[in-house]
Amino acid sequence: MGKYFGTSGIREVVNEKLTPELALKVGKALGTYLGGGTVVIGKDTRTSGEMLKQAVISGLLSTGVDVIDIGLAPTPLTGFAIKRYGADAGVTITASHNPPEYNGIKVWQSNGMAYTPDMEAELERILESGNFKKAPWNEIGTLRRADPKGEYIKKALEMVQLDNSYTVVVDSGNGAGSILSPYLQRELGNRVISLNSHPSGFFIRELEPNAKSLSALAKTVKAMKADVGIAHDGDADRIGVVDDQGNFVEYEVMLSLMAGYMLRKFGKGKIVTTVDAGFALDDYVKPLGGEVIRTRVGDVAVADELARHGGVFGGEPSGTWIIPQWNLTPDGIFAGALVLEMIDKLGPLSELAKEVPRYVTLRAKISCPNEKKAEAMEIIAREALKSFDYERLIDIDGIRIESEDWWILFRPSGTEPIMRITLEAHTEEKARALMEKARVLVERAIGEA
Repeated sequence: MGKYFGTSGIREVVNEKLTPELALKVGKALGTYLGGGTVVIGKDTRTSGEMLKQAVISGLLSTGVDVIDIGLAPTPLTGFAIKRYGADAGVTITASHNPPEYNGIKVWQSNGMAYTPDMEAELERILESGNFKKAPWNEIGTLRRADPKGEYIKKALEMVQLDNSYTVVVDSGNGAGSILSPYLQRELGNRVISLNSHPSGFFIRELEPNAKSLSALAKTVKAMKADVGIAHDGDADRIGVVDDQGNFVEYEVMLSLMAGYMLRKFGKGKIVTTVDAGFALDDYVKPLGGEVIRTRVGDVAVADELARHGGVFGGEPSGTWIIPQWNLTPDGIFAGALVLEMIDKLGPLSELAKEVPRYVTLRAKISCPNEKKAEAMEIIAREALKSFDYERLIDIDGIRIESEDWWILFRPSGTEPIMRITLEAHTEEKARALMEKARVLVERAIGEA
């Protein structure tokens, strides 16, 4: 992780670390890195979005890069526009699910995939050097505006078809999904009820679409006797789902169901997920001809593996899904359309969810200063291998040890001064015993580091 770029682009409190001056430099660095071409740029609904977007645009134009400004746009629409307009890169001004005082800058490749850590490191190097390309007065980039929403919907309707009509409640969390998600659902032929869909930078609910933040959506689905509730975070790259009974469907369950549906739709193949995903996915997709590949946490790692293996579907247990037949950008809006198609073809969500195995998952966060993380992880790796009787070890992102009926992941946070423990077991008793042992091990390692 660099000085500016974290696990998901630059994300900071506005006018503290993330200033218009920094945004201008990011624009100049990206333009210098590209050496020309065209960049698509969009923003979410945050109050600081326009300020930062204009600064990035100025930086890009000064290097001779042309810019297509798509205005208020969810991240999936930026990814779509990059490919639609044949651009060389894309930028989204968003802090995704962070609180409203945050904003961020995330950069995308020409194929819709996020910039890799290596590419971000190169941008940082240029940014730090201050050695930016300066276009002469007659070669400064041009700026034009575009609105790809209609084309996005038209293309989505070519890939997703419903035989019946449903009642769908869409909760956009006052984010950028407001301008696209309810409209796509309506064009699919559904009756749409919108919640939190006025796109203001003052968010009524917590942006991460989880059981707690979606209580109003759950009540509305029940009251309106709707078939499903679909929710998004600030830039709509994620999806949260409430079933026809008004229950939030856990991330892991939705991940398994959608992976299974994609295997039914496109045929057997590889499913890509991250090291913090549980065994339910493997157990659910194996009979459908799916093979699970695990990679580092973060959408860019999932997209990378999908591209490499020609995978059928990829997703994280945070509601971040990538549908490679559509795009390599995480897309909660297109995912919402697929959820409706799955219900249309296979039946009510509450019934489908019963087919996914349920195991006991426990999570813990333990304070750990950033400078101690590397040494603490070395100690954990050494000690965990002695303390636990495991069968497999995965060390691509933290340390994950697995047995037939349990797994534990030790991983330093990429965004906070904490160490994370995630584990899963078949019984509550086994899970608690493992967590007790794991916690002692981590606390001792941090103490020794």
